[in-house]
Amino acid sequence: MGTVTSTKGSAQPEHSWTTGTAPGSVPLLGHTLALWRRPLEFLASLPAHGDLVEVRLGPSRAYLACHPELVRHVLLNPRVFDKGGVFDKARQLLGNSLSVSRGEDHRTQRRMIQPAFHTPKIADYTAAVADDTRAAIGSWEPGRTLDLGDTMHALLMRVAARTLFSTGIDEATIDEARHCLRIVSHGIYKRTMAPLGIMEKLPTPGNRRYDRANARLRRIVDEMIRDRRRSGADLGDLLSTLLRAEHPETGEGLDDGEVLDQVVTFLVAGSETTASTLAFVFHLLGAHPEVEKRVHAEIDEALGGRSPTFEDLPSLEYTRGVITESLRLYPPSWMAMRVTAAETDLGGRTIPAGTMILYSAQALHHNPELFPDPERFDPERWLPDRAKEVPRGALLPFGAGSHKCIGDVLALTETALIVATIAGRWRLRPVPGTTLRPEPKATLEPGPLPMVCEPR
Repeated sequence: MGTVTSTKGSAQPEHSWTTGTAPGSVPLLGHTLALWRRPLEFLASLPAHGDLVEVRLGPSRAYLACHPELVRHVLLNPRVFDKGGVFDKARQLLGNSLSVSRGEDHRTQRRMIQPAFHTPKIADYTAAVADDTRAAIGSWEPGRTLDLGDTMHALLMRVAARTLFSTGIDEATIDEARHCLRIVSHGIYKRTMAPLGIMEKLPTPGNRRYDRANARLRRIVDEMIRDRRRSGADLGDLLSTLLRAEHPETGEGLDDGEVLDQVVTFLVAGSETTASTLAFVFHLLGAHPEVEKRVHAEIDEALGGRSPTFEDLPSLEYTRGVITESLRLYPPSWMAMRVTAAETDLGGRTIPAGTMILYSAQALHHNPELFPDPERFDPERWLPDRAKEVPRGALLPFGAGSHKCIGDVLALTETALIVATIAGRWRLRPVPGTTLRPEPKATLEPGPLPMVCEPR
């Protein structure tokens, strides 16, 4: 490990950065096997080797930014640290949507879409979330065992469809879209982890299944867009808002293809990531009865048995802390990357153009220098007096800068409303002998997680 003082560029704070190299590199493969076989453990181990750690991906050098200030520098300078690599693979599903677009195209899209995520709109979108959740869990029975990950994904797909399409999509179509989305999302991850792009071109059964699912998912969404465009109706949902979005300078709107890309992106983000977060939250509550008891007491006092609303969220401070702590322990976006657009300085080291820069919420959130006793589930970290002690940029569940997830507030709002609704009626108990094994895929998923329903 070496120490370098950063002096180039005013954007980075003056700091004696430490740099190092990840151990365990294998000839020809570098650290690829470690990232493939045990990525969460590997990433969490790297901050011990420096603020900026060199990683070998095959014959190529990449760098993991481990210090939150270096991560912020990368994310707040998109012209230097550009999207590329894995994001190009994601275009197969997400097109040129906000999550993968670059440069001026991304800035224009964000300005057009941002009004759809202003607070009054979020309140409108989530007005029926608690009622929808009550309806979805109405079939639960005492003693029934649920696969929590699958159950939460089914629920969130319905919530996402309601947010996007209001009442314009039937249950059978939602189930079909959910099935397609799971196939495509997992397929994108496999293709991302095979960067040479050879296997995806072969006519294997898996590739054919992927192609069919991707085409069908986009066709379902396209039909919804065309129907709404023909009707001209404004149902107050996210689709209506997107169809009325205008370029801030030219006044032009999004065409159907552009709306399609954005809607698919919001379906992925609104179902995959939030569903996993909810599964992790209820797993943690089931494993920590004292925390669960406090959550129940707060919900009972705030709601008195009724469904929660957007206006109730300030009263659920501890519950929101539970959600934040779950996002710290199990961040949905566990690793991401940028590619240097030009030679630049990072952490006192000169980085050539075209170099892959990795950053990992998993590495940040489990770093004992940033979060004392990082493996302990401690929702009180996020109560006001303690939350101010967390270093700037140490918590990174939704990214930062101009590419930060545009739907972060919507996701947190929906999560809190759903937690309050379910926890107001049910306890979920882990099946004895069950071990949580998070699965790092396109997002961090809980894997099989059987839990037993108990009415409160």
